[in-house]
Amino acid sequence: MRPRRAAVFSLHTSPLEQPGTGDAGGMNVYIAQTAKRLAEFGTEVEIFTRATSSDIPPIAELAPGVLVRNVFAGPFEGLDKNDLPSQLCAFAAGALRVEARHEPGHYDIVHSHYWLSGQVGWLARERWGVPLVHTAHTLAKVKNANLAVGDSPEPRIRVLGEEQVVAEADMLVANTEFEAADLINRYAADPEAVATIPPGVDLDRFTPGDRAVARADLDLPPDAVVLAFVGRIQPLKAPDVLLRATAKLLARHPDIRDRLVVLVVGGPSGSGLERPRALQELAAQLGIADVVRFVPPRSGAALTNVYRAADIVAVPSYNESFGLVALEAQACGTPVVAAAVGGLPVAVEDGVSGLLVDGHGTAQWADALASMVLDPRFRARLAENAAAHAARFSWERTTEALLDAYARAKMAFHAQLHVQEVTA
Repeated sequence: MRPRRAAVFSLHTSPLEQPGTGDAGGMNVYIAQTAKRLAEFGTEVEIFTRATSSDIPPIAELAPGVLVRNVFAGPFEGLDKNDLPSQLCAFAAGALRVEARHEPGHYDIVHSHYWLSGQVGWLARERWGVPLVHTAHTLAKVKNANLAVGDSPEPRIRVLGEEQVVAEADMLVANTEFEAADLINRYAADPEAVATIPPGVDLDRFTPGDRAVARADLDLPPDAVVLAFVGRIQPLKAPDVLLRATAKLLARHPDIRDRLVVLVVGGPSGSGLERPRALQELAAQLGIADVVRFVPPRSGAALTNVYRAADIVAVPSYNESFGLVALEAQACGTPVVAAAVGGLPVAVEDGVSGLLVDGHGTAQWADALASMVLDPRFRARLAENAAAHAARFSWERTTEALLDAYARAKMAFHAQLHVQEVTA
């Protein structure tokens, strides 16, 4: 039987926030999209997140059947993600108070996202007597093994916190088989407790469209060759790799300079906030400031137009649990050049819907970009395949698989209770 009501924990970022800046990104999209479809399938969803402003109401409706509860936990400003472990008790207390106002059994399942939420989900599981499903989205041990130059490693407290949540959760949801293997091999997860469920893409919103209209919206020349980066501007996402490769590409082929435009769509995040103008400074140092345009984060139709306007979308991240930007771009019929890391080899079909690059070397990336920029027929062939590849993924399919994972978690939870009763 499907759960009547699910409590979803997303402590450090709200699904109501704009992806592409701060801590908002693919996880926000994932939570919002799956919550909406869970509600459509008959499961009410209440999303618990930390309030970051006194102007935010305690409860907001994201969609019919989906409520966002903004829990007051710590100061509204001045806390970054690394400070949030100090607010776990306050956040947990706020969530437990909400449940205490209802009859026992108000929630049938808890689904936590990211390790901070997993810590609170672990407590809720014990207090409410319901199964815990956890999605990590990123893993500290994996990130630390693939650090960008100059980026800071994830702290020991996060590694320990992740290990605890992995040990306590009734079901772990991995985006890809690669992530499932990391959970099993790096965190000693029980293979039977790991479900591999790829994220989806909104196939109604992200569709091929009129490139001329999209370029007019962005004030781009109709005949330009447009490369785009979409996402948070931080070392992990590696937008600098695209800029360095662009400089190398122009050094080799100066004749394309007049037509080349590089769009960087997003805002500083994480360690990128330490030098918020570092990317603009790098563009100037590389001598390509004239071809690079910085655009604030976009959503809805405006984001769709970015993908449609681009000839190529670059995803040069050092680590991606999946890579929703790559999937959204392909759904719009735009091929992708991506780093062959994390879940990107699943999100992008190499040589069919885009190209995968081993490593982050400037010459390697310049070669990959050149193969598409200088060969319009090759680029067009990849573009033709991109939307068909993306169509294999949908949020409906993801959510149906999540419901199966919830059922498995419930069975595992009750089996454990039975063992405890027998051995008591």
